[in-house]
Amino acid sequence: MEDVFYSITDLAEEFGVTSRTIRFYEDKGLVTPRRDGLTRIYSRSDRARLKLILRGRRLGFSLQDIKKMIDLYDPENDSMEQLKYTKQKCEEQLEKLKVQREDINEAIAELEEGLSDMQEYMARGGAEGGAFVKKLA
Repeated sequence: MEDVFYSITDLAEEFGVTSRTIRFYEDKGLVTPRRDGLTRIYSRSDRARLKLILRGRRLGFSLQDIKKMIDLYDPENDSMEQLKYTKQKCEEQLEKLKVQREDINEAIAELEEGLSDMQEYMARGGAEGGAFVKKLA
Protein backbone atom coordinates (compact mmCIF):
# COMPACT_ATOMS: atom_id res chain seq x y z
CA MET A 1 0.00 0.00 0.00
CA GLU A 2 1.37 3.37 -1.00
CA ASP A 3 1.85 5.93 1.76
CA VAL A 4 -0.33 9.00 1.41
CA PHE A 5 0.66 12.33 2.93
CA TYR A 6 -1.19 15.60 3.36
CA SER A 7 -0.22 19.20 3.87
CA ILE A 8 -1.88 21.33 6.50
CA THR A 9 -3.66 23.17 3.67
CA ASP A 10 -4.99 19.88 2.26
CA LEU A 11 -6.50 18.90 5.60
CA ALA A 12 -7.82 22.38 6.37
CA GLU A 13 -9.64 22.48 3.04
CA GLU A 14 -10.95 18.92 3.31
CA PHE A 15 -12.39 19.39 6.79
CA GLY A 16 -13.42 23.05 6.50
CA VAL A 17 -11.22 24.27 9.35
CA THR A 18 -8.36 26.73 9.52
CA SER A 19 -4.69 25.83 9.58
CA ARG A 20 -4.60 27.49 12.97
CA THR A 21 -7.16 24.98 14.26
CA ILE A 22 -5.00 22.07 13.10
CA ARG A 23 -1.90 23.63 14.67
CA PHE A 24 -3.86 24.04 17.91
CA TYR A 25 -4.66 20.31 17.91
CA GLU A 26 -1.00 19.63 17.23
CA ASP A 27 0.00 21.80 20.21
CA LYS A 28 -2.38 19.74 22.37
CA GLY A 29 -0.72 16.51 21.21
CA LEU A 30 -3.76 15.26 19.32
CA VAL A 31 -2.00 15.05 15.94
CA THR A 32 1.73 14.64 15.40
CA PRO A 33 2.83 15.43 11.86
CA ARG A 34 6.34 14.83 10.63
CA ARG A 35 8.43 17.84 9.76
CA ASP A 36 10.38 18.61 6.62
CA GLY A 37 12.05 21.83 7.66
CA LEU A 38 9.16 24.11 8.58
CA THR A 39 6.63 22.10 6.55
CA ARG A 40 4.24 19.81 8.40
CA ILE A 41 3.60 16.47 6.71
CA TYR A 42 0.47 14.64 7.87
CA SER A 43 -0.03 10.89 7.48
CA ARG A 44 -3.22 8.94 6.92
CA SER A 45 -3.21 8.27 10.65
CA ASP A 46 -3.05 12.02 11.38
CA ARG A 47 -5.92 12.57 8.95
CA ALA A 48 -8.00 9.87 10.69
CA ARG A 49 -7.23 11.37 14.10
CA LEU A 50 -8.22 14.84 12.88
CA LYS A 51 -11.50 13.44 11.56
CA LEU A 52 -12.21 11.85 14.96
CA ILE A 53 -11.24 15.05 16.80
CA LEU A 54 -13.61 17.16 14.71
CA ARG A 55 -16.44 14.64 15.10
CA GLY A 56 -15.85 14.57 18.86
CA ARG A 57 -15.88 18.36 19.08
CA ARG A 58 -19.10 18.52 17.05
CA LEU A 59 -20.68 16.11 19.53
CA GLY A 60 -19.53 18.26 22.46
CA PHE A 61 -16.69 16.19 23.88
CA SER A 62 -13.77 17.93 25.59
CA LEU A 63 -10.35 17.74 23.95
CA GLN A 64 -9.12 15.84 27.01
CA ASP A 65 -11.81 13.17 26.52
CA ILE A 66 -11.16 12.98 22.78
CA LYS A 67 -7.43 12.56 23.36
CA LYS A 68 -8.02 9.75 25.85
CA MET A 69 -10.48 8.01 23.50
CA ILE A 70 -7.95 8.12 20.67
CA ASP A 71 -4.93 7.25 22.81
CA LEU A 72 -6.64 4.14 24.21
CA TYR A 73 -6.82 2.63 20.71
CA ASP A 74 -4.60 -0.43 20.51
CA PRO A 75 -4.55 -2.22 17.15
CA GLU A 76 -2.66 -5.13 18.74
CA ASN A 77 -5.54 -5.92 21.14
CA ASP A 78 -9.32 -5.76 21.02
CA SER A 79 -9.37 -2.13 22.27
CA MET A 80 -12.00 -3.08 24.87
CA GLU A 81 -10.71 -0.40 27.27
CA GLN A 82 -11.13 2.22 24.55
CA LEU A 83 -14.64 1.00 23.76
CA LYS A 84 -15.69 1.02 27.44
CA TYR A 85 -14.34 4.52 27.99
CA THR A 86 -15.89 5.83 24.78
CA LYS A 87 -19.24 4.22 25.59
CA GLN A 88 -19.24 5.80 29.05
CA LYS A 89 -18.42 9.25 27.64
CA CYS A 90 -21.08 8.89 24.93
CA GLU A 91 -23.73 7.98 27.50
CA GLU A 92 -22.76 10.98 29.65
CA GLN A 93 -22.81 13.34 26.67
CA LEU A 94 -26.17 12.00 25.49
CA GLU A 95 -27.69 12.77 28.90
CA LYS A 96 -26.24 16.30 28.85
CA LEU A 97 -27.67 16.90 25.37
CA LYS A 98 -31.10 15.61 26.40
CA VAL A 99 -31.17 18.07 29.31
CA GLN A 100 -30.08 20.87 26.98
CA ARG A 101 -32.82 19.90 24.51
CA GLU A 102 -35.44 20.12 27.28
CA ASP A 103 -34.12 23.56 28.27
CA ILE A 104 -34.18 24.69 24.65
CA ASN A 105 -37.74 23.38 24.14
CA GLU A 106 -38.88 25.32 27.22
CA ALA A 107 -37.18 28.49 25.99
CA ILE A 108 -38.77 28.09 22.55
CA ALA A 109 -42.24 27.64 24.08
CA GLU A 110 -41.74 30.70 26.26
CA LEU A 111 -40.61 32.80 23.30
CA GLU A 112 -43.48 31.60 21.12
CA GLU A 113 -45.99 32.49 23.83
CA GLY A 114 -44.40 35.91 24.32
CA LEU A 115 -44.41 36.61 20.59
CA SER A 116 -48.03 35.54 20.32
CA ASP A 117 -49.00 37.84 23.20
CA MET A 118 -47.10 40.74 21.57
CA GLN A 119 -48.76 40.09 18.23
CA GLU A 120 -52.22 40.11 19.83
CA TYR A 121 -51.39 43.32 21.74
CA MET A 122 -50.14 45.00 18.57
CA ALA A 123 -53.19 43.82 16.58
CA ARG A 124 -55.45 45.58 19.13
CA GLY A 125 -53.41 48.72 18.63
CA GLY A 126 -51.94 48.66 22.10
CA ALA A 127 -55.31 49.54 23.61
CA GLU A 128 -54.50 48.04 27.01
CA GLY A 129 -51.89 50.65 27.90
CA GLY A 130 -49.36 49.36 30.43
CA ALA A 131 -51.25 46.10 31.05
CA PHE A 132 -49.18 44.24 28.50
CA VAL A 133 -45.89 45.35 30.03
CA LYS A 134 -47.13 44.37 33.50
CA LYS A 135 -48.02 40.90 32.14
CA LEU A 136 -44.43 40.43 30.99
CA ALA A 137 -43.03 41.31 34.40
